[in-house]
Formats: sequence, structure tokens, C-alpha cells
Amino acid sequence: MFESITNTEERGQVGIGTLIVFIAMVLVAAIAAGVLINTAGFLQSQAEATGQESTDLVSERIDVKSAVGIVTSNSDDGELAEIRIGVAGSAGADEIDLSETTIQAVGPNGQSNLVFANASVEIGNADADATAIPEDSFGVRNSTGSFVDDPVINDDEQFTIVLNPQNEPFGNPSESEVFGESDQSSIDIVSPSSATTSVELRAPDLFSNDGEAVRL
Repeated sequence: MFESITNTEERGQVGIGTLIVFIAMVLVAAIAAGVLINTAGFLQSQAEATGQESTDLVSERIDVKSAVGIVTSNSDDGELAEIRIGVAGSAGADEIDLSETTIQAVGPNGQSNLVFANASVEIGNADADATAIPEDSFGVRNSTGSFVDDPVINDDEQFTIVLNPQNEPFGNPSESEVFGESDQSSIDIVSPSSATTSVELRAPDLFSNDGEAVRL
């Protein structure tokens, strides 16, 4: 019934072949396991980064508390001397560096991307008025009303973004146009984490008093 194998060389060859196949299977399984582990690690890291970015987009947001315009010393001109936007961090936000913030503005005279102008270099004087803010820029005042170099929103300090209504896109210096009565503008304040806050500015149809603050 049973065939006896008397050739020992043949038995050895069969055993070596089986061993080679077994080792190959182990190596393939090990390589596959390594690939899976590496892929899982990469996906985990990517998921954590995406989750953090999503959290930042929600929490590291700049809240706008107020938006007002200051009428010039001659209200009959129907122009604003400056635009003030009070800002603070959203609930649960960490510190937000306004010097790394950008403003995308669309107004009566086109579109501009505004960047932070510090008090000591671009503006030149902490106590200057809004006309000292250069083109394509915005200034930031602290709670005492002075322009600053390093505005960082935190629980202890809030700031006011100041815009020059003579500069584009709000006004047009070459045409002596200034943002004023009945003018409208929209701005997007983009935080360092790319969280965006949109604000619509609408000036009243008529300014009554010199130097008054009007809601925009």
C-alpha cells in the first residue's frame, strides 16, 4: 500500500524546497507587515495634522467687536478720517499675532491685500493719525490708542485695527477720493491659522457732526 522511498537524496531535495518556500512566505509577510505599519503611521500623522488644522480654523478665529468710522473735522465733506475695527480672539482661542494677519479688502476703488504696518518703521509715530498708514497696509492700536509694533491678542489685551480711508480700495489718493457717506466695503480678516472673519462696512448716508463716530 505504501511506497517506500529509499533514495535519501530525493528526500533532502524535497525538504529544502519546502523550507525555501516557507522562508519566502515569511519574508513576503514581513515586508507586507512593514508596509502596512508605515502606511498606518503616515495616515495617523496626516489625520492628526488635518484635525489640528480644522481645530485652528474654528478656534483661532478673530472676532470683530465693533466697526466704526471717525468723521473728519468738517462733516460737510462727507468723508471719514479713519476706520476702526475692534477685534478680540474667539472663545477658546490661543494668542493670535495680528502682525501675521492679512486683510483682503474690496471697496469703491478696487481690491487690495493689506498687511500689518508697525508703529516705529512704516507708520513712524505711535501717536500718528490714520493718514500715516501707508498703502496696502493697516495699523493696530492698543487699548490706550497708540499704534504698536507687536500686537498679540490674548486674554489681557484687545486691539483696534485702523484703516486709512484715503488709501485704496477705500479711497483713491490720485483722485482725492476718500471713503465716506453711503460708501460700502467688505473685508476678510485672515488670521495666521487661515481662519477668516468677514466684515461688511456701510457708511451712513449723511454725517451730522464733525469728528463723530458713526457705526459702519
